[in-house]
Amino acid sequence: MTDREAFLDYLAQKSGRPRHQLQNHPLEPINDLPESNMSGHSQDELLEIARRNAPAVHVDFQTCTTTNLTDTLDTFVKRNSDGRLMLPTNDDEFAAFGLESWRDGLDPKPTYWLPDADRDSNIATASHAQAAIGFADYLCAESCTITAATTPGQGRAFHFLPVHYLSIIRKSRIVPRTRQAMDHYDQDIKSGRLATSNINFITGTSSTGDIEMVLVVGVHGPLEMTYLVVTDL
Repeated sequence: MTDREAFLDYLAQKSGRPRHQLQNHPLEPINDLPESNMSGHSQDELLEIARRNAPAVHVDFQTCTTTNLTDTLDTFVKRNSDGRLMLPTNDDEFAAFGLESWRDGLDPKPTYWLPDADRDSNIATASHAQAAIGFADYLCAESCTITAATTPGQGRAFHFLPVHYLSIIRKSRIVPRTRQAMDHYDQDIKSGRLATSNINFITGTSSTGDIEMVLVVGVHGPLEMTYLVVTDL
């Protein structure tokens, strides 16, 4: 807090303007669109909205149940990993999806994002991974955006350095828009359930049309992204 105030005082001094104090000018929304837009949809409806929006952000959108989850993951690994698969170290998530035995039985053995490893080691591991399978916190239907808070077992580079990336999402965690996702994060942070350095909002593969107006997909980060929604969770 002290560093922030000193920095803002410095900016105000250099710009020759008085400090703008937020408590004297509270935010007054001009409408309730962040909350009301797309409200009232069922989880089935949100799932279909996200599915329809997936092609626009170059995402392979798939669904499965917990019963055929391992088969779906095996297909992804066989097609994309070339023996270089990276997984997060999130035991609670593997247990919640019933994936502990699947994970432990993989051959060849995957590499992991390790909480106790130094930053450079984890980044090097992620950059050499041909494929990665991770877990998303939420899926925002309006923009087909997944969100994932950075945690010790699944750092930010985990999502962006492997060539092929698959994210597993619970159907119950599909929300209408980014506003609802942030409301959940706000509650988790304030209650102490979540401590994180950043929250990643990932809207498919990166793309650009800057060069001669030709669209190139996968410019930065994974070349291909798959969102796998588990429909019975």
